[in-house]
Amino acid sequence: MIAEIPHRVAWLRWLLLGYALLTAYFSLSPWLGLRHGPWSTILLTVVGLLFAAGHAWFHLGSRRMVWFLGLTVVISLAFESVGVKTGWIYGAYHYSDTLGPRFLGLVPYLIPAAWFMMVYPSRVIAERLIDGRWGAGWRRGLGVAALAAFVMTSWDLLMDPMMVLMRAWVWESPGAYFGIPVHNYVGWLLTTLTVYALFEVVARRLPEPGERRVVAGSDAVWAYLITWAGNSIVAVQFGLVGPALVGLFTAGVLGSLALARPSG
Repeated sequence: MIAEIPHRVAWLRWLLLGYALLTAYFSLSPWLGLRHGPWSTILLTVVGLLFAAGHAWFHLGSRRMVWFLGLTVVISLAFESVGVKTGWIYGAYHYSDTLGPRFLGLVPYLIPAAWFMMVYPSRVIAERLIDGRWGAGWRRGLGVAALAAFVMTSWDLLMDPMMVLMRAWVWESPGAYFGIPVHNYVGWLLTTLTVYALFEVVARRLPEPGERRVVAGSDAVWAYLITWAGNSIVAVQFGLVGPALVGLFTAGVLGSLALARPSG
């Protein structure tokens, strides 16, 4: 996976390799008789965030990356806080202490980091799938935003039942999708579409980045697929075969199709 690329971004692929190895270790450790603590989720999220932010810095340009990260953090934290407090956006739920300290006692600070960790590669996947066939105007921008929201939500179809079983958060009233309210996925589409649409508006008003884009879009797709694969393994270990299969035919297929695209 480590190819010869300009020195200034070589660390990105080492970071991606480290993320892959950590994901494999934490995912396979129960089958190998190894042990790890709840801190593994925190460590993986931090490493995934660093990769996503670093990749976006070169792929989008520094100013666009800062705006994208800022919009993701503010919107996800705001939507989740309102969601926990009122139950309006995702359904009635609350977080446990598993993911660490919480903003206003509502949402763990780790959550916005996890959003960007997957929001960014989901957009790269959407870009690669749509490619240049829709031109470069607003039609393409809205298409990327809509598809990226679906790609991101596809991952949650696998992730949410798994994290609920790990008691990271608790639904007050279990729903129809493996104990998750369908309302939750409407909320995910709304949240992610808001992030992507606002980013499209902002990005079009920023000057083109001066630095050369030297990172491969496929690296971001790999980050998404690594996360999906690790989550799938853990889901199977927990007996969540249904969500694992759903994740295979949604997140797995979308990521694989994007990886097969020759662009990036």
